Amino acid sequence: MKKIYRLALALVLVLAVAAFAGCAKKKEAEVKDTVKAGFIYIGPAGDYGWTYAHDQGRKFAEKELPWLKTVVVESVPEGDAVRFIDRLVQEEKCDIIFTTSFGYMDDTVAAAAKYPNVKFYHASGFKRAKNLGTYMGDMYQIYYLNGLMAGAMTKSKKIGYVAAFPIPELFRHMNAFALGVKETNPDAKISVKWTLAWYGPDKAREAAEALIAEGCDALAFTEDTPTVVEVAQEHMDKGEKIYAFSHYSPMQDYGKSACISGQLTDWGVLYKQMLVDYKEGKAEDLTNYDLLWLMKESAVELGATWQDKVNPVFVDTLKSIETDSKAFGKLSVYDLVMKRYEQMKQGREVFDPFTGPIKSMDGTVAIPEGQIATIPHLFAEMNYQVDNFVTPLPAQN
Repeated sequence: MKKIYRLALALVLVLAVAAFAGCAKKKEAEVKDTVKAGFIYIGPAGDYGWTYAHDQGRKFAEKELPWLKTVVVESVPEGDAVRFIDRLVQEEKCDIIFTTSFGYMDDTVAAAAKYPNVKFYHASGFKRAKNLGTYMGDMYQIYYLNGLMAGAMTKSKKIGYVAAFPIPELFRHMNAFALGVKETNPDAKISVKWTLAWYGPDKAREAAEALIAEGCDALAFTEDTPTVVEVAQEHMDKGEKIYAFSHYSPMQDYGKSACISGQLTDWGVLYKQMLVDYKEGKAEDLTNYDLLWLMKESAVELGATWQDKVNPVFVDTLKSIETDSKAFGKLSVYDLVMKRYEQMKQGREVFDPFTGPIKSMDGTVAIPEGQIATIPHLFAEMNYQVDNFVTPLPAQN
């Protein structure tokens, strides 16, 4: 009987040890299977704008990918990102780091060289390395659609643009917007006020008010706050017809009767794709990894809300304004917007606003007749304003 007892006890011990070893191996596998990603943000996540849109994308990816853990650093100054990246690598043990502003490009290049075993992805940039890829959900096509509406709605034929920094990303956006304006209103001119800040509500307000004082009655912008939309709504509330187009994330609530439309970016689909590529071993060499998604890939959308491409307040007005399109003949501006929208959803080869001939302010042919601007031209070489701008380029150091 004692012998049977000892054998049973030994069996229990063997099974217990095996179970413990199995749990340990399972836990070890789970640790290895977890991917930790760090995100460097230019501003606070808040509830609007560029950083908010990126943070929504991060949350979407984390929800979709159970093996993903993320950590965030907000309001990191451009030119000072490396020390924050050091922390994400050394203390947080991140496998991947996403840097989410154009001005982080050189710091990301330096960090990638410093940490060859970490993967880096830089938003909106064009410099790559074996462990550094680039990505962008770019909205220049949507800016063009907004420009079509701005050109139709302006009465003063003066349109304002509040811009952060004179870099290719900004010129790409403002030029696409200006080309849309020209298509529906060849006589309209565009003035620019530079804030030299991604997140500067006071500077954006000052710039918007200055443009309105100069006679501009439609405003667009590339900066990280809803201030321009708020300013337009304040003037609407006083009986002045000032229109605005929002940027990056839903902002219609800030300008219910002033905000006509805007651009929206779904960073979630991009983050999910990059992280899945990493997990599946497709990120060994990122030298040629450039995930540029546009309307065709559903990375960007037309609208100041995700529900409406055009604020319902303005739909009937845009349907009542007729334009004569070289491509479609006479039709309403609303229908022109939707036709161009459908074309661009099919791809750049069907229609792209940057199809020549396009001239810069000084009369130089920037894009020859019949040619579609190359991606390198749009993302690295575009440092000019097209010929319906009236304000000069800012002084460059």
